[in-house]
Amino acid sequence: METVVIRSLEPLIAELRARGFAVVAPTARDKVIRMGEIASESELPRGCGDEQEPGRYRLREGDDEMLFGFAASPDSAKRYTQPPSRTLFRMRGESIEEPEAEVPRVALLGVRACDLAALAVQDRVFLGGRHPDPGYRRRREALFVVAVNCAVPGGTCFCVSMGTGPKATAGYDLALTELAGPHRFVAEPGSAYGAEILGALPRVPAADADLDAAEEVSRTAAERMGRRVDTEGIKERVAGAHDSPRWQQVASRCLTCANCTMVCPTCFCTTVEDSTDLSEGAAERIERWDSCFTLGFTEVGGAPVRGSGAARYRQWLTHKFSTWFDQFGTSGCVGCGRCITWCPVGIDVTEELANLP
Repeated sequence: METVVIRSLEPLIAELRARGFAVVAPTARDKVIRMGEIASESELPRGCGDEQEPGRYRLREGDDEMLFGFAASPDSAKRYTQPPSRTLFRMRGESIEEPEAEVPRVALLGVRACDLAALAVQDRVFLGGRHPDPGYRRRREALFVVAVNCAVPGGTCFCVSMGTGPKATAGYDLALTELAGPHRFVAEPGSAYGAEILGALPRVPAADADLDAAEEVSRTAAERMGRRVDTEGIKERVAGAHDSPRWQQVASRCLTCANCTMVCPTCFCTTVEDSTDLSEGAAERIERWDSCFTLGFTEVGGAPVRGSGAARYRQWLTHKFSTWFDQFGTSGCVGCGRCITWCPVGIDVTEELANLP
């Protein structure tokens, strides 16, 4: 199907809801952009922008008509493919219940190119090995992805360095580029189902001026990256810095709070917790997000393997930019910058990489 122009997202949202999808999109809540279920275009954060720097986030509310004039929010698609907490199974007597036998159909609206790349990384982690995760597969297959090409990168973004953005090139069902004057969206399908849904919407063929304007949005965004990383030989360079004094320097600032891994769209570490309700004769096992920054994450024989903050930060950075290649054939970082923005003390991963020997 050819690239088209749509004037409003209202018909798209209505069509997705009519087909049984819960439409999840950016919303402005508690002075931050968060992903949440919406029923109409009016719930999108019209006129909102943001300011992002190390350890700093501020939402700006303006009066323009743009719906996606902000950079990556703390929420990523990971929340819907790998939920923060989920019940693996419950036992009552001799019966076993599997709560996730069926998963809801979710349409994610407003996914950026960096998060599409993160979804591809997660697919390798959860589906590419010898033991695919059936729960992840069900949630992934129930996902409809509407990408929005980034127009306003944040001060901590470096997706260009990682080769993951700002323009979406794969991994979506529909891709939108928001344009102003007049306000409209250039839309192109990325799957057969996306083309089917796009075909059901009011639309007009995209003119050359529309296509040129959409290309200009991505070109300008690429030139406005807030950060950059030199990726030449990064795998070997990070692995060779095991004994660098830089780890102790960053550890003197790091709170090992795990904020960076909680907002990261590719971090996948979890733990499991068992609980028993003796009054009902029931037990359940819950999986929840965990982090290599928590002291008990590598506990063996009653003591942690990585007892110092320096060791834990080294593990995280080395995994992201070095040993992830060995495991999954790709970097574990997509350049979204969330770990920089949401670090309480403003530790900048791009700065740490630049200062390794």
